[in-house]
Amino acid sequence: MITTTETGVTLEVNGERHDLRLDNRCTLLDVLREELGLTGAKKGCNHGQCGACTVLLDGRRVNSCLVLAVTADGSAVTTVEGLATAGGLHPVQQAFLDHDAFQCGFCTPGQLCSAVGLLAEARADGEVLEESAVRERMSGNICRCGAYPHIVRAILETAG
Repeated sequence: MITTTETGVTLEVNGERHDLRLDNRCTLLDVLREELGLTGAKKGCNHGQCGACTVLLDGRRVNSCLVLAVTADGSAVTTVEGLATAGGLHPVQQAFLDHDAFQCGFCTPGQLCSAVGLLAEARADGEVLEESAVRERMSGNICRCGAYPHIVRAILETAG
């Protein structure tokens, strides 16, 4: 007989507090999509290899398909839906539009969250980003359509 255990979890998602009762086996991705209706983060490979599920957890990039939701208790989560403000698009979102840095759009939410995290990491490290560094730091986010040159240009523009 298989029994499941549930745990109370509090998450701040895109600035809104959520008190949830979750199965201990639920991933953060499943909670975001199934419990909270935030479908921006995509379930691509479900193995942490494609980056389509990338979100920011306490400001750091994570593959939400690999994070058990109970381990994120008390954390702040930012999804692609939380990047824009009432004042408009996040600068990275605008740069993606300006540089046509997406094609089918499936990977775009993960690419955007990863880019925002990458820029914060580079600023914290005092790093001046160059194309090769952006490519390396974004290597965990796969674009099936091959929009990489446009993605890199958009990130570099935002970094500058």
